[in-house]
Amino acid sequence: MLVYEGIKSEFINDVDLGIIADKIRNKYIEVIKRRPSAPEFNSWKNSMQYMRGVLSDNEIPNNTGIAIEYNIPPTGCRIDFMMSGYHNSKSNVVIVELKQWDKCTEVGEMDGIYKVNTYTGGGLRDVNHPSYQAMTYANLIRDYNESVQLKDINVIPCAYLHNYYFDYDDTLLSSSYKEYTDAAPLFGHNDVLKLRNFIKRYIEDGDDGNILYEIDHGRIRPSKMLQDSLKNMLKGNREFYMIDNQKIAYEYALKNAIDTVASNDKNVMIVRGGPGTGKSVLAVNLLVELNNRNMTCFYVTKNAAPRNVYSSKLRGDYTQTYINHLFQSSGNFINEERNKLDCLIVDEAHRLNAKSGMFQNKGENQIKEIINTAKFSIFFIDENQKVTLKDIGSEDLIKKYAKDLGAGIYTFDLDSQFRCNGSDGYIAWLDRILDIKDTANFDMNGFDYDFRVLDNPNDVRKLIEEKNKRNNKARIVAGYCWNWINDGNSKNDSTIHDIVIDDFEMSWNLGNSQTWAIDSESVNEVGCIHTCQGLEFDYVGVIIGNDLRYEDGHIVTDYNKRAKTDTSLNGIKKIAQEQGQEEANKIADNIIKNTYRTLMTRGMKGCYVYCVDANLSNYLKNTIKNDAI
Repeated sequence: MLVYEGIKSEFINDVDLGIIADKIRNKYIEVIKRRPSAPEFNSWKNSMQYMRGVLSDNEIPNNTGIAIEYNIPPTGCRIDFMMSGYHNSKSNVVIVELKQWDKCTEVGEMDGIYKVNTYTGGGLRDVNHPSYQAMTYANLIRDYNESVQLKDINVIPCAYLHNYYFDYDDTLLSSSYKEYTDAAPLFGHNDVLKLRNFIKRYIEDGDDGNILYEIDHGRIRPSKMLQDSLKNMLKGNREFYMIDNQKIAYEYALKNAIDTVASNDKNVMIVRGGPGTGKSVLAVNLLVELNNRNMTCFYVTKNAAPRNVYSSKLRGDYTQTYINHLFQSSGNFINEERNKLDCLIVDEAHRLNAKSGMFQNKGENQIKEIINTAKFSIFFIDENQKVTLKDIGSEDLIKKYAKDLGAGIYTFDLDSQFRCNGSDGYIAWLDRILDIKDTANFDMNGFDYDFRVLDNPNDVRKLIEEKNKRNNKARIVAGYCWNWINDGNSKNDSTIHDIVIDDFEMSWNLGNSQTWAIDSESVNEVGCIHTCQGLEFDYVGVIIGNDLRYEDGHIVTDYNKRAKTDTSLNGIKKIAQEQGQEEANKIADNIIKNTYRTLMTRGMKGCYVYCVDANLSNYLKNTIKNDAI
């Protein structure tokens, strides 16, 4: 979907007349269905002047195709600037990622995706390296645009930071980024001639924009290279072996997806499953197979952590550039065309939000947008894992929007494969002791699960560290009752800790929340619900804060004990004012209990608990004793 399209001579004329930004804005409103922000409009006014200067060379043909703000379906990503033409009769497209940065500071590494801290969007924030961004956009077009594949169109990415002066030892040019800068060269303020020569290497004859037209009208289909890569990644990968009724659900979903797409119909499948049922394993297997069947299929979650972890596990030793774009955010389908994609697989569907975007101000409803976009959508859901006020994913809401959009509905229940003799008993026991719902007493004698309540958080830490030595699958997590006090300047200060309980001191994960679950050093950090939900470990240590206590013979919750830096309950005080304190307490009680239920079911072989509240600790111990754990 192109916002602005034309040829070089028209583009230069629009810039010279001072109307280029207005033309882009008017078309943007027509195509995107919303008005651009003031910073977006100003960036067009500024950046297009610089691109006009780059293209002011007679050796770049006047009929070179020009496109601005190309929306890459179905990701919501937009390419800033594209040029098309021929070199030795070869069809080429040069894509340019434009940045207005004038400085940046390296802040670390996340799953091989390097980030920089730059003044953009009104403040300092973390962003991807521009060469990485340009490279991944090119990969998206190569892997999913049928015209590019069939017509052998060459896609060449680069990045242009027109306000940026590079030093010889600039962090953006570090050898750490060589993989990205080799694939997508980086140009700064003083590199206009270099960028011109780069363009002329690929465009010597103009095409009147015909190549861009082919791309814009190309069907979305996975490339053969992507299909082969996925098959090889999944083959023999023990992380994604399916067992018992996971395989039945897989075949059922696969058949329904194939039939739906073949008949150009529209259907929704809801897969219910609690902790340990293998929802994510099933989702990844379906992702690979549906792409292998030449269908456009993506894995979708709200939280980035599951996307990054499962992408990494599937990738194994392969380079990440092959498959990262298969794992999409739930907010990427705003204003997408109806039935634009074949399939969307939604993991952790209970975590879906109504609105999208950083400020929760975009779109209408993520469930509706996902169902609208895909011919066949699969929602993996466990409503007992809603852990924030913004979580609106429910079976009833999915069915409502499916009906509104004319989709049929299938349902399936996954049995628990909790890795502890295949029993649902532990989860039922948690529901009872946390007073989530009344369940039958469960005798844990002979139950192969290591559950302990310990009197010192250091004992929890020692056990987890010992278990983690086996295979890096043990982690400490905690309720969000401690502020994230470390700031960007103190992250490496080992004397500053977020969580302090007597002589126990640890910090929340230090900026690597998206891959904390698999990073080798994460055993030394504490994860919260946002870094571990949807992921599994062999053993988990859980620190229960003062938001969950035992008083007068009852489990009680207290949302006032949650950290100020936690956003899970943002808006609860407004609910108390508008609907009454009793209603606010009820909502918060459900979220806090669901949070600890989720944390205490992350360990498939064992869970070690420390409670800040001594009464709660004694209650759990007595319950274990009475239930003969």
